This record gives sequence, C-alpha cells and structure tokens, in this order.
Amino acid sequence: MATLIAPEHTSAVEDAEKLQKACKGWGTDEKAIISVLGHRNAVQRKQIRLAYEDLYQEDLIKRLESELSGDFEKAVYRWILDPADRDAVLANVAIKKLSPDHHVIVEISCTRSPEELLAVRRAYQARYKHSLEEDVAAHTKGDTRKLLVALVSAFRYDGEEINTRVANSEAKILHEAVKDKEFNHEEIIRILSTRSKMQLMATFNRYRDDHGTTITKNLEGDSGDEFLKALRSTIRCLNDPKKYFEKVLRNSIRRVGTDEDALTRVIVTRAEKDLKDIKELYYKRNSVPLDQAVAKDTSGDYKALLLTLLGKED
Repeated sequence: MATLIAPEHTSAVEDAEKLQKACKGWGTDEKAIISVLGHRNAVQRKQIRLAYEDLYQEDLIKRLESELSGDFEKAVYRWILDPADRDAVLANVAIKKLSPDHHVIVEISCTRSPEELLAVRRAYQARYKHSLEEDVAAHTKGDTRKLLVALVSAFRYDGEEINTRVANSEAKILHEAVKDKEFNHEEIIRILSTRSKMQLMATFNRYRDDHGTTITKNLEGDSGDEFLKALRSTIRCLNDPKKYFEKVLRNSIRRVGTDEDALTRVIVTRAEKDLKDIKELYYKRNSVPLDQAVAKDTSGDYKALLLTLLGKED
C-alpha cells in the first residue's frame, strides 16, 4: 500500500503555474513546491513537467535544481523524475562512488519487476550512453562483478508458477555450497539471478525447513567481505523486500548522523508502492512510528517533504 496522498483529478497547467510562481522573484516558496509535488503521482508529475516546458520553454527540473539546495533539492530531484529514470540516476550515483554502493544496484535489480528493471536499463542507456551492465562491470571486480552483472541483466519469469522439485534440489545445492563456504559458487549466482521470485521463495523456505535456519543466517561472515554483503542483500531483496527496506530505514536513522541518501531513496522509491506496509513493519520492529523517527532526525523543508510523502496530511 502506498503512502502518497494524491487527488485523482488535477490540472497540470495550474500546477505548473503554481510552481513557476513559487520560483519567481526573490526567495523560493518551498511550501508551495511541497504542496504541489508532494501530492502528485508519477503520471501527474510527468504531466506537470510537460505543461511547465510548454508554458515557459524551460525545463522544470533544471529550474528547481537552481532554486533549491541540500538534501531538500536532492529529494525533490529524485521525486520528480520518472521512476525508471530515477532508478537509472540512483544506479549511476551508486556505481560512480569511490567505494561503490553495491546494495543500491542489488536493490534496483531485485526489488523491481522484470518489466521495471528493463525500463531502468533503457532509461540508463538513454541518459548515460552506456549500458547499465557495462558500467556495473567497469566499476566492480571478481565475484561481486559476476553477481551484479548477472542481476542487472536478468529478465525473470514474473508469474506464480513454482516447481517444487526444483526448489528441493536447489535448496540442496545452496546448502552444499554454503556449508563448504563456497559462497562464490557459480550455481549460487545462477540460481539467484535466473529464477523467478516465487520460485526462489519456495527454495529459501525449503532451505529453512530442512536446516532449521535461514540461508542469510548461514551467510554470516567477515563483515568487510563486499561479495558476502551483496549476496545477503540479494537474498533479502528477493525474499522479503519490505523487511529489507525497513532495515535500510532503521540503519539510516540509527547511525551517528543520518544517512540521508538511504532515507530519501527508500521514501521516494516506495511512497507510491508499499511504504504503508514498510511503516507498519518499522513500528512493529522499533516501537516508534516511522514519521516520528524521521521528524526527529531531519529538519526544514527536507523534513516537510519526507513527511508529506509518508502520508502526513498538510
């Protein structure tokens, strides 16, 4: 369930006019920007961008970038983009970091539907004139490269059908590889990057039933091992994405100094999908409402936008 509160009928032209007025003259009316964009879905936001360009022969995104700053600017920029384009930007930023954020690549590859991931790869090519696969390959090495390239290249079956026999045999294959600490076994990468999510859930459940523990518990190891971290994130994202996102939010707020990148990423990418469920999980796990935790850890217009996307009424 989404947290975004967006009216069904809006006028893109009126919204574009309000945004232009908010950016005109001395100072910017950030509240007006939030009251429009914080209550519009992806289709409506795209219509506003087109209407704005039509009315003012100017790119709304560039205008907002020049008017806003800091975490608020970054959050508005992430939010206003089409979802596939946004994921392309998130992936590129993650890859190009000095020490790449592998978990962001895993997250995009494993929590989006096959069609959504395909759209991200198209958007990435259009924006950067490279393929996502080649950039991931160029900025990673060894086993991590093998895993991530396989994940971003995947086009999984997206239906409900599962094969119990395959689940049983692949749970055994996974257990053998994990038991022998062959975490980089090519069969692990094959299974995780080609099987449907429903099939993988059946395999992980079989693993748990047979061995009395989850596969991620058996993958605990050297905390500095990047490949092992990516492998654990992959399994979490495929098996229970909402639980994975709750943990990302918890870690982003709990650390000394908030991880605004992670906090913004989860809220803007899930507000139109399942953020309501993630909020419920967060409350169950932490006994504090997510809105309250976010309000305590953020400030100003950035805080106001995040709370709006979390479903707080104006």
